Amino acid sequence: MTPRPAAPSLDELRRRTSSKWSTHPDDVLPLFIAEMDYQLAPVVAEAMIDRIRASDVGYAGDSGGVGTAFAGFAEWRWDWQLSADDVTLTTDVSVVIVESLRTAIRPGDGVILMPPVYPPFFELIPEAGGTVVEVPLLDDPGWRMDLHGIETALKAGARAVLLCHPHNPVGLVHDASDLARLAELAASYGATVVSDEIHAPLVHPGVGFVPFPAVSDAAREVGIAAHSASKAFNLAGAKCALMVATSDATRAIVARQPDEVQYRTSILGRAATEAAFAHGDEWLDAILEVIGESLDLLDHLLAKHLPGVGYTRPSASYLSWLDFRDAGLGDNPGLPILEHGRVALHYGPAFGSQGNGFARLNVACSPEVLTEAIRRIARVVDNPPD
Repeated sequence: MTPRPAAPSLDELRRRTSSKWSTHPDDVLPLFIAEMDYQLAPVVAEAMIDRIRASDVGYAGDSGGVGTAFAGFAEWRWDWQLSADDVTLTTDVSVVIVESLRTAIRPGDGVILMPPVYPPFFELIPEAGGTVVEVPLLDDPGWRMDLHGIETALKAGARAVLLCHPHNPVGLVHDASDLARLAELAASYGATVVSDEIHAPLVHPGVGFVPFPAVSDAAREVGIAAHSASKAFNLAGAKCALMVATSDATRAIVARQPDEVQYRTSILGRAATEAAFAHGDEWLDAILEVIGESLDLLDHLLAKHLPGVGYTRPSASYLSWLDFRDAGLGDNPGLPILEHGRVALHYGPAFGSQGNGFARLNVACSPEVLTEAIRRIARVVDNPPD
């Protein structure tokens, strides 16, 4: 039986060299970046160790068994029927986004994104040769994509949509009917949809998730999905992500990319990814249970210590979007919270101007760390700096 995922002690965690644990001094609780504190799934760790024991750390070259493993995972988790040939590997989801957009659009074309959204999106679009076109999410209440605004932007000439599904930072799993309408609009205007679905394996129990290319015939024609085991299995540094293209048109976009895009995949990441998707279900179910307990604890801690901070429980992942606009901490509450509370949150304004007054908090830590972090934040809110 797979051991229940657990976070090591803070002393052990501080010996890690990832950016989460090397960016700030030891007196700071780092809850800013999307890394989990829990130990790796044993089946994933063993897959990487096995390659090292075999001195097999050269160039990956091809997709190995990842396509077959992911197709099985997608069918089991989301009832998504795929062929292994629909899956192409590269280093990470950011590369999937950049290279897919670079091939799909012409230089200067508008690419729609929906802030507040994962901060690198604002840089990835220009890197791909596109121009950022913001169509913010609607919050009325509850988050939802602005389909009217998207159509207006497409009419004005935008030729791609960069979708975040589930949506980071708000934890929104987009409604299937909205996704279907988005696909219709994209098809009508000759646009491509690149759907970042990196948090999809972390959709919470009871929440339905439909991958964008699976939502309709139109979506299959216009959509490329970016997937990875990196968030669900804590493998960001292993460098392996999936481009999933299920139509002749989108396969052609992938085929036009330079061979080097695929060749950069890490062989260790490939081994870890195959193991995660083929054999990691039990561990993933356990991690979702642990994350659910952390979110339950966050609900309790906010109600007790920070009742004036707005919060909607996410439907996916371990990231929580906190509204400090009534707390008197300014447009970037993460700054005084770091300086005076020694808790590092992801700064809200980095997600777009719609993030002013917000901060993102990562609950994938021990109950003790989460409890202490909220207590520290509460002391800052109760005694705001001048």
